[in-house]
Amino acid sequence: MPLESLVEEIRRRGEADVAALRASTAAEVARIDGERDRQVAAIRTEARQAGEREAARERAQRLAGAKLAARKLLYEAREARLQRALEETRELLLEFAGSPAYAGVLKRMIATATDELGRTVRIRGRADDAATLGRLAGKSFDPAAEPILGGIVAETPDGRRRLNLSFDELLRLRSDRVRALFR
Repeated sequence: MPLESLVEEIRRRGEADVAALRASTAAEVARIDGERDRQVAAIRTEARQAGEREAARERAQRLAGAKLAARKLLYEAREARLQRALEETRELLLEFAGSPAYAGVLKRMIATATDELGRTVRIRGRADDAATLGRLAGKSFDPAAEPILGGIVAETPDGRRRLNLSFDELLRLRSDRVRALFR
């Protein structure tokens, strides 16, 4: 075998090795490209899902905020309506305190106070009611005026027991019931 056939054999083997390397390189490039494409697709999918989750969370927060704001507005409207109703009630009580029937109510309040606290009580009321209370309560009347809408405040002489039958106090005690009506 001459030298030429040896060179030819080496060249054929070299070309076969180069062809095999090119084929394996092409296969490796194709595998790497495929892996890269899968990773890019996975990253895009994850980014899209993360964006959707974030958008859903943001929507949920905005919706919750809107619901809270609506509840707050509803509460404020109810509270304003309640305050108007209580103010109207105060005005009606002031009107009633100027009516002829008011003396009968004062008489019943004094009777209730003497039943609860005993015969020796001090009866106080509005300055406007001094003449009526003096006539109805007699010696039990204390001319010190109370800053109330109407009604009486009765107290034992020693000051240990007190019965507040003022319109203000009666309205305050029943304001929870009034609030329940406006819900």
